[in-house]
Amino acid sequence: MSKSDTAKPANSMWGGRFASGPDAIMTAINASISFDQRLYAQDIAGSAAHAAMLARQGIITSNDAQAIREGLLTILSEIESGAFEFSDALEDIHLNIENRLTDMIGEAGKRLHTARSRNDQVAVDFRLWVRGQCDGAIEEITALMRAFVDQAQAGADWVMPGFTHLQTAQPVTWGHHMLAYVEMLNRDRGRFEDARLRMNECPLGAAALAGTGFPIDRDYTAKELGFDRPTANSLDSVSDRDFALEFLSAASICALHLSRFAEELVIWSSAQFRFVRLSDRWTTGSSIMPQKKNPDAAELLRAKIGRIMGAQVALLTVMKGLPLTYSKDMQEDKEQVFDAADTLMLALAAMTGMVGDMTANRAVLAQAAASGFSTATDLADWLVRTLNLPFREAHHITGALVAMADSAGVDLPDLSLAQMQSVHGGITQAVFSVLGVENSIRSRQSYGGTSPIRVAEQAARWKAALG
Repeated sequence: MSKSDTAKPANSMWGGRFASGPDAIMTAINASISFDQRLYAQDIAGSAAHAAMLARQGIITSNDAQAIREGLLTILSEIESGAFEFSDALEDIHLNIENRLTDMIGEAGKRLHTARSRNDQVAVDFRLWVRGQCDGAIEEITALMRAFVDQAQAGADWVMPGFTHLQTAQPVTWGHHMLAYVEMLNRDRGRFEDARLRMNECPLGAAALAGTGFPIDRDYTAKELGFDRPTANSLDSVSDRDFALEFLSAASICALHLSRFAEELVIWSSAQFRFVRLSDRWTTGSSIMPQKKNPDAAELLRAKIGRIMGAQVALLTVMKGLPLTYSKDMQEDKEQVFDAADTLMLALAAMTGMVGDMTANRAVLAQAAASGFSTATDLADWLVRTLNLPFREAHHITGALVAMADSAGVDLPDLSLAQMQSVHGGITQAVFSVLGVENSIRSRQSYGGTSPIRVAEQAARWKAALG
């Protein structure tokens, strides 16, 4: 158990420069250990790699490096078991671990910080953590994509209304709608992959801002920590938080997509739509209205997305006015990223559960697909193809027929041939072959279209790609 709270004065890590300890308010505003302790595994990994490199380069002895390594492993065990005592007086995770290490192994522990600064130390810790979150997001997004693909395969030929302005536009298939989110999520996955690739450079060894006079091997520490290469400019190395901003940007766009589908679930599960049924796992009842089944999980997900977007704005605001290189403002980079990452992982897991459990009401979807003159565009296309009319003229004729059907309280297929011919004499009985919803969706066979054949092909492609 660490005695870090009592073993040394609060300012002991700074040596002789300060004559007295900080005021209590200064301690409170300065300390970050309450949240950056989440970086403990990354900090220990970075320190272990740094110590091994120092020994390889002859900067510290192999015995000291071995003592440091064993001490760090002990600290890792203490933290993971809950036995480690974190101290606000030691400000952050870096000093807490270093102080405990020195308590354990003595002089060797004091040699660990040779040729590095907290500036490059926190930069490498934070990069490692964010890189891991990118990996986690990619995994969770892939699981959600699989859930949407399963829905698409099950309903490749189920008709439903496609909407613009939340009004019936043209018939589509359930599978086609599900695959739209697969495409969105695949772009999200690509953004995290791209951000991960760009952030995979190691800032360790940049020291405070200017590099170091010690003969360090930055390629070695980069390789040990799984980075592609060391960063090329020491000033940029310690002042860069683009990697965190890119993570938040990718997270915000992904969250936006999740929120859009959450909104659809709220609408679709309402008594007015009845397009889907959500399982009891993702709904709640009312304290006073026994008939209610509220889509609370979707609503909460829709709301939580604001935290992710807010985190991006917050970090942009922190970074926008900072001169090179490090400023203490940058201590405020982590809480927003931690919260956004937690929220995104929770939202992805919840959405995967909802998509996997939801049941589409096929009969209601089909009934809704046939409403609102949804095959009007098919009629206009038929006039162009069969009668060789310019599309604008066909559009005008179709609009007149829609007005006629609306006035009579019927749909387009319910008009008689004579009624249609009263608008344009060239219309024949063959027009009725394109007015049914099923005929409409089968005709949409262009690449990326809603035809069940195209949807089944796309779903099978994604199924194979996702494994």
